[in-house]
Amino acid sequence: MTTRYKLRQALFSIGDDFWIEDHEGRKVYKVDGKILRIRKTLVFEDAKGKPLCQIKERLLTIRDTMVIENADGNEVAAVRKALLTPLRDKWNVNVKNGPDLDVQGDIFDHEYAIKQGWDKVAEVSKKWFSFTDTYGVEIDPGQNHILILAIAVAIDMMAHDEDDKKRSKERKKEK
Repeated sequence: MTTRYKLRQALFSIGDDFWIEDHEGRKVYKVDGKILRIRKTLVFEDAKGKPLCQIKERLLTIRDTMVIENADGNEVAAVRKALLTPLRDKWNVNVKNGPDLDVQGDIFDHEYAIKQGWDKVAEVSKKWFSFTDTYGVEIDPGQNHILILAIAVAIDMMAHDEDDKKRSKERKKEK
């Protein structure tokens, strides 16, 4: 049976904390946005405050990259946007000690799938909720829920940061 989580979009600014809820509305994971750091950092915690993993911006890379580390600080996965994406948004997730994942769909509107090869392992969608600022992450059985949720949060952060950069460039051109 799949498990569905609820997240609020665009709340991933550094310094902000937010909760990830299960399908019954229980707060199950807290995401703590750390401030006073050189790079963007988010820490995933369980409901009791125990750190589970963290998402860090990797600096000085050709493509925007977010690294997901386990609670011990060991890299678990790296999330980056694919270089060429002519028709749809596509992101690559290089998983250490496991099969890599591909993310494809409409990232900005939160309608995309996370796949391992041809097999969908998770889906992200706004269609399950009537609130426009809320989206869900539905994870198939046997998957690492923390990793999948961290991937969704990392992609959301990078996609919205990229959109903010485009708007800023457009404003500079208008001046």
